[in-house]
Amino acid sequence: MRNFWEVLATWLPDGKQVGREWVARNPTRADRKAGSFKINMDTGRWADFATNDAGGDPVSLYAYLRGLTQMAAARELMNLWGLRA
Repeated sequence: MRNFWEVLATWLPDGKQVGREWVARNPTRADRKAGSFKINMDTGRWADFATNDAGGDPVSLYAYLRGLTQMAAARELMNLWGLRA
């Protein structure tokens, strides 16, 4: 995904780029400091190494952050970005 860092800055505004990863606090739990929640900006793979939650793409990340199913997340993102199925 081109300009994935811009998407991550919107979804996880307290994060920052460290090398090729976006490092942020996990907003789904009481995470006090950044470090264990990381997203690879090249592949979209993400993980919270404190909880073992992980996924392989931006849609799964969005679903995780919003508490949605993969399908609901994909539909919502398509609507947000003005895409058609």
